[in-house]
Amino acid sequence: MKLSRARRLGGVTTAALAAGLLTTPTAAMADTAPAVLGTNQGVDSSHVSACDSAADPTWIGRSVNGPTLNVKVTGTGARFGVWDVTTGAEDPVFTGDAQAGFGQSAALNVPGLLDGHSYAWHAWALQDTQLSAPSADCHFTVDTTSPTATVGSTDFPSSGTAPKFAGQFGTFVVKTTDPVPAGGEASGVACIRYGWGDLGVGGCDSPGAVVPEDDGTATVSLRVLNWGTNILNVQVIDNAGNVGGAGYTFYAPWNQNPPKALGDVDGDGVPDVLLPDAGGNLQILSGNSGDTTPSAVIRAALSPNQTSWSNVQVAHRGWDANAHAPMDDLLMHPIGSPALYLYNNRDYASFTGYPSVISRPSACQNAAGTAAACPAGFATDWHKADQIALVGSLDSRMVSSLVTVEDGNLWLFANPGLFYRLRTARQLTSDGAWAGYDLIAPGPDSTGNLTLWARERATGDLHAYPIAKKADGTFDFSALADPKADVVAKGFTVAEYPTLGSSGDVDGDGLPDLWAVTADRHLAYFSGWSDPADAGALK
Repeated sequence: MKLSRARRLGGVTTAALAAGLLTTPTAAMADTAPAVLGTNQGVDSSHVSACDSAADPTWIGRSVNGPTLNVKVTGTGARFGVWDVTTGAEDPVFTGDAQAGFGQSAALNVPGLLDGHSYAWHAWALQDTQLSAPSADCHFTVDTTSPTATVGSTDFPSSGTAPKFAGQFGTFVVKTTDPVPAGGEASGVACIRYGWGDLGVGGCDSPGAVVPEDDGTATVSLRVLNWGTNILNVQVIDNAGNVGGAGYTFYAPWNQNPPKALGDVDGDGVPDVLLPDAGGNLQILSGNSGDTTPSAVIRAALSPNQTSWSNVQVAHRGWDANAHAPMDDLLMHPIGSPALYLYNNRDYASFTGYPSVISRPSACQNAAGTAAACPAGFATDWHKADQIALVGSLDSRMVSSLVTVEDGNLWLFANPGLFYRLRTARQLTSDGAWAGYDLIAPGPDSTGNLTLWARERATGDLHAYPIAKKADGTFDFSALADPKADVVAKGFTVAEYPTLGSSGDVDGDGLPDLWAVTADRHLAYFSGWSDPADAGALK
């Protein structure tokens, strides 16, 4: 039974007077009733819920000391009274005083309230032993029972053989319930949070939180990042702020025949474009998606400088088959830094581990590829590398060799060991003519021959330098001696295309393809170096 305000006020005033708790309000204080600020979860909460109507009360969840009642008063303090609306009792279930603090606000915790019950409260301003008129009524309902969840998936069942592999997307169905307290109400499920690691602290406004359907279920599609045992963690949050959880454990088998494509970072078998967004995060965009929606995003905090990918040179075009699945590793060089970093791609472009440092080799070779003394001014670190590009594998493995521009000259760093431990340095040119060129590495063609592309920034000319494989299995780098040779297209000016690159053979015609970022930050895809298609604006 819902009590009227007048009836409750009369009941609590009579009972309090009989107990000697308060005196009759005086005329002088009749216009100084407290302004109700609202109710919150407890003294540790900074959020105060406004006073809703009796028909739509604020939900209060589990807290150590019970909910906190808040008013702003004119006087030395406030007196609070709380009634149980669910039972309809005349007498208050709680009364108490609180001193007014900073800003003349007064707050008091109410312990011992019943799960599922609805309550009403108001307060009087205190001045010594005199009371003001009462404040407006405030309403709330208590829900201290945590919601629950179960998780299931036919793509990755909790037992038996999964029909899908690690690296593929799976559908997971989360079923939630919010138990109803005996004789009371439940607040209902507000949202679901989920993820592979520790979900930490967060509410329904957290990124990735989803609202379940009316039947309490939510269906989510997730890429399984690791082969072997995986645990999907789920949090369920009700409207009172209570949190329940579930963990779903399953086994994702290794794909014995995964898709293989040089330039592929996220493991879907399609070469990718890697570009920073406006916030400094690194976007991974599938080369055949036709739009600019990233398939994955590597946070700015995971960049080598932990702040942004915008000033980091990123090269990818190969993997170490002895170390992980066929997805491109990332070589990263913050511009001007002495360090070169490797992100070993073991988790389908999530890059949740830590990058390792690639030491610069101390063994040099001459232009013919035989051992020689390192030239004068040879750097012992990577600070001179104005540009980096992974040109492709020079042996039977898929570990790519690195090309850099240093002091206007081309250098080749080859003979990589496990985890890209480059072991030889070869100076390919010595006249400084490569200053002013943007390196582009499209990877090998269908016959295994390599090519290095470059854009001359001053003219917009596009050059394609063949690196042919010789009969003895080595490669001929002589075409790189003159950067002005081998012009294949014109018009790729810096003004029109500030950024130019290649993901390799995206359309499957056996020829590498270009991509470009336009002056207005649109992404354009080319077939080879012609027929540009606008994929849309980049973030």
